[in-house]
Amino acid sequence: MINRVVLVGRMTKDAELRKTTAGTSVASFTLAVDNRAKGANGEKTASFIPCTIWNQQAENVVRFVKKGSLVGVEGRLNQRSYQNKDGKNVQVIEVICDSVQFLERKEDGAPNVLDSSESA
Repeated sequence: MINRVVLVGRMTKDAELRKTTAGTSVASFTLAVDNRAKGANGEKTASFIPCTIWNQQAENVVRFVKKGSLVGVEGRLNQRSYQNKDGKNVQVIEVICDSVQFLERKEDGAPNVLDSSESA
């Protein structure tokens, strides 16, 4: 069986870095990816895909990527569920990223094609 995802899109907001109780870094972000299908009035549509990345790569994403940045992600789909504060079951489908590629130049003109798996 194959569970592989490759997406290119823009960050909808800055990634959020957290630490697990064991001290492992984890960052979450949402990627806006254009759809091929147009909306009812012919306008572009997008899907908003939740993504999670771990360890040093998470710290690199938070450090180097901001809202609106074009990135490529590679990873796998993950489905999980939890009970919210109201006791309702919530289903989540997200991309667990193996790598995030920064696809645009920084504003200062320096290249920004760093793979998040590289040390910064």
